[in-house]
Amino acid sequence: MKIAEKQIEVRYAETDQMGVVYHANYLVWMEIGRTELIKQLGFHYADMEKEGILSPVTDLQISYKKPLRYGEVATVKTWIDTYDGIRVTYGYEILTPDGELAAVGKSQHVCVKRESFRPILIRKYFPDWHEAYERAKK
Repeated sequence: MKIAEKQIEVRYAETDQMGVVYHANYLVWMEIGRTELIKQLGFHYADMEKEGILSPVTDLQISYKKPLRYGEVATVKTWIDTYDGIRVTYGYEILTPDGELAAVGKSQHVCVKRESFRPILIRKYFPDWHEAYERAKK
């Protein structure tokens, strides 16, 4: 199983009135982690979009465990939890500087044609991605 890691320094603008990272920013960090994993597998979302294919989120789960604060460095770990050729579910762990869990989550995506939003078979349209995902999944 391939696990990508990305470090993110918490910026002041990402914190709320309580001085901790605002909950929605974890979703942005998950996207950063997902993009890093795809990059490490040798691909880019932009290339898929040039072909008229989008990858919307169809389901999202996140559980918050421990707060992160301004100036700390979060580590986002991302992997392919499940993949069936149509849908892909990415898993995430966001860690504190001490290596403790700050949040865990999953996001499910499906690839669709831009003009119709009809799902496509990744293995048909992007066989290289399909093979890489098969090798990297949990």
